[in-house]
Amino acid sequence: MTTDTVTDVFEEHRPVLTGVAYRMLGRIADAEDVVQEAWLRWSSAVREDVREPRAFLVRIVTRLAIDRLRQLRTRREAYVGPWLPEPLVTDFGPAVPDTAEQALLADSVSVAVLVVLESLSPLERAVFVLREAFGFPYGEIATALDRTEAAVRQLAGRARRHVEERKPRYDVDPVHRRDLTERFLAAAAGGDIEELLALLAPDVRLVGDSGGKSKAPLRILESADKVSRFLHAVAHEPIPDLEVRSLELNGGPALLVLIDGKPDSVMQVDVRGGLIQCVYIVRNPDKLTSFVGA
Repeated sequence: MTTDTVTDVFEEHRPVLTGVAYRMLGRIADAEDVVQEAWLRWSSAVREDVREPRAFLVRIVTRLAIDRLRQLRTRREAYVGPWLPEPLVTDFGPAVPDTAEQALLADSVSVAVLVVLESLSPLERAVFVLREAFGFPYGEIATALDRTEAAVRQLAGRARRHVEERKPRYDVDPVHRRDLTERFLAAAAGGDIEELLALLAPDVRLVGDSGGKSKAPLRILESADKVSRFLHAVAHEPIPDLEVRSLELNGGPALLVLIDGKPDSVMQVDVRGGLIQCVYIVRNPDKLTSFVGA
C-alpha cells in the first residue's frame, strides 16, 4: 500500500472505530486517544499480512479500549457525584440511510444505555458493543478478543440479559421528546412549579454530573417534588447572558446552555407515557469542551 492508500483505508473505517471506542469508554477524548493509537499501529503494521483491514482495525481499537477502560475503573470509582457519559453530537445522516439501523445506533449510544454499560465488565462491554451496536459476527468478535466463539456467545448472552434487565423503557419519538424538553425548560426557567409537576412522572429522577467541578446535586434526586423544587431554586439564581440551543446528542433531542458564550451545561430528558421519567444534566466542564466555540 502507498502512504495515501494507508491513510484512505484508515479514514474509511474511522467512523466505526470511533463509534466502538466511544461506546466502550463514554468519553470523546478517550475514544479519540484510542483511535489515534490505532492509527499509529496501523501505519507501522506489516499490512501484507492484513486480509481484512476493517476487522484488523476493530481488533486493535477494541483491545486498546479494554485496556483503557480497566485503567479508568479506579478513576471512575473516585468520581465525585453521579457519572454520565460525555455528550456526543449524533447526526447519522446519509452515512446510515436505513431507518432501522439509525434507530439501533441511536439506542446503543443513548445516555440510558451507556450508563448501564458502565456496570458490565470490560470484556462484556466489548462483546455487547461489537455485537449489538455494530452487528459483528461472533467469530470475528472472538478473534478480536482472543477468545473462543463459545466463550463470546456466553459473554454476549450475559451482557444482553444484564442490559435488558437494567435498561429503562423510554419512548423514542424525537418530536415528542423535543416538545417535552422545550416545555420542561420553559417551566423550569420560569419557576412554574405547577407546570413542572404536570410534566414530571411521580418517580422522575434527576442525574447531575459535575465531577465536583461545578454546582450540581451530588446524589440522584428522585420524585417529582424534589426535582421540581431543585429546578425552581436554580431558576431563581441570577444568570447573565444566557443562551439555549437545541441539538441532537446521543441519539435524541437535547439542550445546550451557554452563559457569556461559554458552555455551561447540557440537558436531556427521557420520556415514557407522555411524562418525563429522567432528567440528565452534564455540568462537568471537562465533558463540555467539544462545545467551546460552538
